[in-house]
Amino acid sequence: MRPFAENFPFFCIFLALGAGIVSAVLPGGRAARRLTLTVCAADFLLSAGVLSYTYGGQISFVYTMGRFQAPYGNAIQGGPWQALLAMTFSSVMGLSLLGGSRDLFRDVRPDRQPLYFTMVDLTLASLLVLTYTADVFTGYVFIEISTLAACALVMAKDTGTNLVAALRYLFMSLLGSSLFLLGLTLLNSITGYLLMEPLAPAVERLWAADAYHMPLRAAMALIVVGLGVKSAMYPFHLWLPDAHGGATTASSAILSGLVLKGYIALEILLLVRVFSLELVRQLGVADVLLVLGLLGMVMGSVSAMREHHIKRMLAFSSVAQIGYVFMGLGLGTEAGLLASCFHVLVHACCKPLLFCCAGRLSTVSAHHHSLRSLRGSAYRDVTAGVGFTVGALSMIGIPLFGGFVSKLYFASASLYTGRMALVLAGIALSTVLNSLYYVPAVLSIWGVAPEELKEEVRRDTRPEDGAFDRCFTLAAVVLMVFLVALGTLYGPITDVLRVGLALLK
Repeated sequence: MRPFAENFPFFCIFLALGAGIVSAVLPGGRAARRLTLTVCAADFLLSAGVLSYTYGGQISFVYTMGRFQAPYGNAIQGGPWQALLAMTFSSVMGLSLLGGSRDLFRDVRPDRQPLYFTMVDLTLASLLVLTYTADVFTGYVFIEISTLAACALVMAKDTGTNLVAALRYLFMSLLGSSLFLLGLTLLNSITGYLLMEPLAPAVERLWAADAYHMPLRAAMALIVVGLGVKSAMYPFHLWLPDAHGGATTASSAILSGLVLKGYIALEILLLVRVFSLELVRQLGVADVLLVLGLLGMVMGSVSAMREHHIKRMLAFSSVAQIGYVFMGLGLGTEAGLLASCFHVLVHACCKPLLFCCAGRLSTVSAHHHSLRSLRGSAYRDVTAGVGFTVGALSMIGIPLFGGFVSKLYFASASLYTGRMALVLAGIALSTVLNSLYYVPAVLSIWGVAPEELKEEVRRDTRPEDGAFDRCFTLAAVVLMVFLVALGTLYGPITDVLRVGLALLK
């Protein structure tokens, strides 16, 4: 009989989908928020149970859904890698909602608030499916669900600018989905499979037999580019700044910290389980990912330097950080893959912290968003100021924070690859550019504001905006603890990732 813990991934997905249905009919947004936070906590605990079961036994398992067995039907796979990502996604989702609650209930109309949490629940379900799935077509279905839910999260703050941003996001996301579906259709036509377990040996046999090389190359290219568009890989990132920068704080944190990572998780699954790193190198896909990753690291930071709107600056910073992930994948080695997975965890914790703190600093500064208008804002909410500083230091790569460890892993992974000089130069240049926009932002929020700005803030800030925000404080403190843990207790986390990636093959 199947161990009971192997049912937990299905329970996680089912709980998120069920909460989405129930949230839509609840009488108010606060009740829907309580339900969503409860589901996030339950999914975190269930995923922790999966991690304990799989990592403790050094195993992974396939959970078949429905009556049909492979090569037909549907299945999910559980292992240490999937469980750790699921724990991160569910916990950070809950913390993002807590950190942006005050802005959320102000920005979203009361009659739409339950529907907002329905979209959050669907987003969480999509993230879990993209992480746990062993069926590429199910992955495609939940890519589309995630796209529609993410568009709703952007439009929740009902302004003309957000509507335009959501339409641009929808257009680019559908383009990415279409490319992914074309690649998936082509791959299915030459292999006959959709489940990853039989698909991987079928791809290996075709390559070894020197058959269908061109269709196989085209399928991989379409899949990689399609997911690259959806995860804001440079140069397909132009939809991101408006969508992430203009949304309400909780939406910005979820979109930047989590939604992008769901597509990256699926891409890692496909590259490792279906195609293999060796084939990725032989087909030249690794070289393309390396170049685009390095360009994203630099150009995303250059664009962030030009921004004065704090949330748009953070959005462009996400382009640079996603570039790190694709650079690691582009190395085509297990060490590079490990570094990319670790950076996914770091960015998933760091960017929601930065967006939540930026939203709070704006709230206590009469809702201004420019760095000039936020001068001295850290003194009006010290937790937000400290949280933004911690997040910025992590993104720059200062020791004791997660960002330093991930950059160290990237540098180590480049050794003996023949691309060491290029990668090290890219990391060094990106780090300098990170400093050139994060350090001025930190100095600005801790600087002394001119008297006229202080008077303007006192006049325009409502009493409820300046009141102590317990939910935000709790979320910011926990996210800061996560970043410090990633920067100091990285050994056990790396071991989980290493074992989990080995079990994916």
